[in-house]
Amino acid sequence: MKFKSLLLSLALGAALLSGCTPKQESQQQEPQQQEQQGNQAEVSTTPSIVNNADAFLKAAGKEGTWIIAVLEDITIDKDIVLEGDFTNKNETARKIALYEQDDNRNVTARYTLTAPKLIVKSENARIQSGTFVGDVYVEANGFQLVDAKIEGNLYFANEEYKTSATIDEESSVTGVTEIK
Repeated sequence: MKFKSLLLSLALGAALLSGCTPKQESQQQEPQQQEQQGNQAEVSTTPSIVNNADAFLKAAGKEGTWIIAVLEDITIDKDIVLEGDFTNKNETARKIALYEQDDNRNVTARYTLTAPKLIVKSENARIQSGTFVGDVYVEANGFQLVDAKIEGNLYFANEEYKTSATIDEESSVTGVTEIK
C-alpha cells in the first residue's frame, strides 16, 4: 500500500512539475516577445550593453533601448542615427553611456565612440562621460552633453534645438557649435 502511495505521489509530482515547466518558460519568453513587439515599458527599462559596432547600431535604432552602455572603444564606419521615443522614470530620455561605474556611481573607465556622424533624433538624448569622435547633428529638443567630449563639430538643425540643449562645465566640443 505504501508503495502504491509513493508511486502515486511521484506521478502526481511529476505531472505538476511538467505542467509548471512550460508556464515558466512562457513567462521567461514573454518579456523578450514584448520587447520584439515594441512594448514601450519593456524597451524603456532595459539597457543595451554593447562592445561592437553592429550591437551599437541596433541599440541606437527605433527598436533599441533608452540607454546604450559601451564596454570598450568602438569605431563605426557609417553614420549613427539615434532615433525612437524612449522613457526612463516616466520621462522621455535617451542616453549613450561611454563609461563604466562602480557601485557608488563613480566613473571607473571612459570609452571613445568613433563614427563619421551621430544624428540625434531622440528627444532628451544624452552623451555621458566619454568621447565621441565625429560630428554630432541634433534634430530634437533637450540634447545634453554631460561630462563628455565631442572631438568634432556640434550642429543643431534649428535655434529651438540649440536653445534647449545643455552642455555642462565638464564637457567640451573641439570644433564649432552652430546651427546648420
